Amino acid sequence: MRRFEFVEGTSSKFWQPEVEGNVFIVTFGRIGTAGQRKEKGFPDAAAAQREYEKKVAEKVREGYREVTDGAAEAAPVAAAPVAPPKPALPGRVPAATPTPESLKAAADALAGLRARLGWRSWEVTSRARNARRALRALGGVDPAAHAELSGTFDALMARVVASPKEGRLPLRHALGLLSELDVAAYARAVALWRKAYAPGALTAVSSVESLGVPELSLRLSLLLAERPGMKGSASEEGWAKRWSVLRPHVEEKLAESGGSLADWVKGVNAGSDTQLAGRLARLEA
Repeated sequence: MRRFEFVEGTSSKFWQPEVEGNVFIVTFGRIGTAGQRKEKGFPDAAAAQREYEKKVAEKVREGYREVTDGAAEAAPVAAAPVAPPKPALPGRVPAATPTPESLKAAADALAGLRARLGWRSWEVTSRARNARRALRALGGVDPAAHAELSGTFDALMARVVASPKEGRLPLRHALGLLSELDVAAYARAVALWRKAYAPGALTAVSSVESLGVPELSLRLSLLLAERPGMKGSASEEGWAKRWSVLRPHVEEKLAESGGSLADWVKGVNAGSDTQLAGRLARLEA
């Protein structure tokens, strides 16, 4: 079996292709691990062989080097154009130092939001906006580290998966609050939601967990959950700008496991959520 490796910077990956009849098989992963195995069937052996040759050529162009025992040195390949460096992820929250006054203001704002759950949507939205502003003034704290915030904040996150009769907190509002906090708060919220997960209710969050990086998952969840035209939502231009910065980071993470953005988007089942389907389509635009 042929083996190709890519070692550069923090990347240390291998890729092994083979054909069995009409099935193209690839094993890939980090060097030193057993990796993952994927199979793809074709109408006939010739089609599988063409896929094999195409993928090998792609990997060589990407910089992979064949290390198969006894393999001849691959012919030099014209260097691929150097991609521009991906922009660094900007900070989510301006630096600030919490004070007793700002902590109390945030606690009061969270309590005000909790008290309005189940009321008219515009009232919930208004309270959520106030709470988000109050949290932003804290400079990205973890609410678990502040007794004034932890109880009420945890109760609000639990209401994301509550029944409508109990007064549910819309996911987009919950993510908005989490975007103003330390990413540890997002990781705990997702763990809580997963325990009470109702199929289809949290697609925007459950689908991004495959990234395995809470910071990327939080930012992508925010983009998928935003609803165009709603008061308080970012403009479409602003949405596109944020995605342009996040996209290379997401694509790099997917590529580490042999995936792609296009494959990931196809794997997300938006169901009857036309808003989510529209956002997913824009990810590939």
